[in-house]
Amino acid sequence: MKLSIKNIFSDKKFNKLVIAIALPIIVQNGITNLVNMLDNIMIGQLSTEAMSGVAIVNQLMFVFNLCIFGAISGAGIFTAQFFGSGNESGMRHTVRYKIISAALATLLFIAIFLLFSEQLISLYISIEASESDPVLTRAKAHEYLNVAVLQMPFFAISQVYASTLREMNQTKLPMLASVAAFATNFIGNLLLIFGLLFFPALGVAGAAIATVIARAVECAVIMVYSHTHTKEYPVFKSLYKFKKIPTDLSKRIFVKGSPILINETVWAVGIALLAQIYSRRGLDVVAAYNIASTINNLFSVVLHALGSAVAIIIGNYLGSGKTEEAVIADTRLIIFSVLTSVIIGIVLACTSHLFPSLYNTTENIKDTSATFIIIYACFMPILSFTNCTYFTLRSGGKTFISLLFDAVFEMVVSVPVALLFVKFTALSATAIYAIVLSVNLIKIVAGYILLRKKVWLHDLTKYEE
Repeated sequence: MKLSIKNIFSDKKFNKLVIAIALPIIVQNGITNLVNMLDNIMIGQLSTEAMSGVAIVNQLMFVFNLCIFGAISGAGIFTAQFFGSGNESGMRHTVRYKIISAALATLLFIAIFLLFSEQLISLYISIEASESDPVLTRAKAHEYLNVAVLQMPFFAISQVYASTLREMNQTKLPMLASVAAFATNFIGNLLLIFGLLFFPALGVAGAAIATVIARAVECAVIMVYSHTHTKEYPVFKSLYKFKKIPTDLSKRIFVKGSPILINETVWAVGIALLAQIYSRRGLDVVAAYNIASTINNLFSVVLHALGSAVAIIIGNYLGSGKTEEAVIADTRLIIFSVLTSVIIGIVLACTSHLFPSLYNTTENIKDTSATFIIIYACFMPILSFTNCTYFTLRSGGKTFISLLFDAVFEMVVSVPVALLFVKFTALSATAIYAIVLSVNLIKIVAGYILLRKKVWLHDLTKYEE
């Protein structure tokens, strides 16, 4: 079947499947990013230093979040394919593997954040061309981090359950858990940041406490419902009666999953390094980049959800041996994602100055953040294509190639380009940001070649008990 723009949306059954998977993920991710935006706006009412301090910690937490995503995604490839082949035992093994991986990663990052907090926070503190107080910014970052580490275990276990449910095409429960977290976080922020009713005004620490409580609520909702509805979700039945994961399967998950763990962690480190490099143009850039990133992430939830849909749908097709359907579905999803990104990019660019105006900060920071937003909006179609390409490669187990395509490219190309322009030119942070995004044109060419060669068409569901 040859696809064209006219018939790309003609398969109603497929369209319903995409909507059923992607829509709850869009709502869930949208709520998460909306919470981040509300956090920023509320904390920004305190001071620019408070907002910048929290932004620094969130950059560190971003690395942890992506590490957890990487730790469980390797097993998730197998979960999606086992679901497609109807192998419930195999699915349960993969969930146990996820739990162990997430627990180890969480313990490691908590230790790093507590032992090296000063060194990590100081990476982002620059006094050049800044109106903000670097000493106060550092203090606010420490105040937030010391409490925020408590939410990390809750986040990790929630991701294990949410990812498993999504791989089973069950996306509503993770969405409902996120709604509960959003409501808890919003109310907690109002009460604890500003001291409404009889609660004390705790400022930055209050925001961190609200986040911890929200993560705990999200974790409780998703775990309790999953284990009290095992007829609906049989994979969670007797989950914690730990049996040995078959050696053959463990090795295969490790071989396929390690590149994903490395990729997500290294890519997140690369993004954090880019933020640190931009911050060398002044502490005000930290605040502006934080505002812009929050808004950009909110507008990108559709693209990220479609990337997840690629991983789930293509994984299910490959697990059931439907390779021709997998190729057609992948092409449809990529075209739809790119077209959608064009529309979203236009809307984002047209509203670029609206959202920064909600923040209680300087006009310079607002204008800089708006420029960051416009630049990102222009590159959304390119980022959409590369995102779908990455998830396509990953769904078929080509995790080493996806590592080269994503994280290695970030560290070998994007980060050095940013560093060179910061050190040897007088260009603004926004101009360097545009240059860094433009190098993704190289990935467009590489991704197109990999997709055309269909190197990702592989069934991973065969293993020995």
